Amino acid sequence: MQNTKGTFLMFIDDQYEDLEVWYPKLRLAEYGAVLVTAAPEKGKLYHGKHSYPCVSDAAISDVSERDFSGLILAGGFAPDKLRRIDKVKQLTREFFAAGKLVAHVCHGGWIAASAGICKGLKMTSTVGIKDDLINAGAIWVDAPVVIDRNMVSSRRPEDLPYFMQGIFQFLEGQTAKRPSASGP
Repeated sequence: MQNTKGTFLMFIDDQYEDLEVWYPKLRLAEYGAVLVTAAPEKGKLYHGKHSYPCVSDAAISDVSERDFSGLILAGGFAPDKLRRIDKVKQLTREFFAAGKLVAHVCHGGWIAASAGICKGLKMTSTVGIKDDLINAGAIWVDAPVVIDRNMVSSRRPEDLPYFMQGIFQFLEGQTAKRPSASGP
């Protein structure tokens, strides 16, 4: 399918949450968009928590916010390593400041917290990093998806359908028509 809906960036490293990388990647392809994975090394094979492989499309050091429509932060254990990379935090801040989509699921919120972009935002995450987001200034909400300004967040892999609905609603400009937190 041709890329008509934008190009999105996602950071990966070993121990990413498999579903939180592959579900958005495949859903964005169906939507007509492209997801580029960036990791510490370009072309390297990285493995998810459940051993599903993903080859990085780009090196984090080589990517620029201006080349992408938004940023999606998958969870797993990888975000704990990725948030220590200055360029990851810098890019996350740049996407947010530009008003572009910044979406995180599960432990992906660690990157948003370390980037310093959570203050005053309604967000959700896995309960395991609830305190980290609150300490970073977020207003934590227990919901399958939360949309606040250009931030879309979800709690866990089971919430991925809501997460992608939130992303698509943001991309289609429908966020002003819906409540900040939603789900069953």
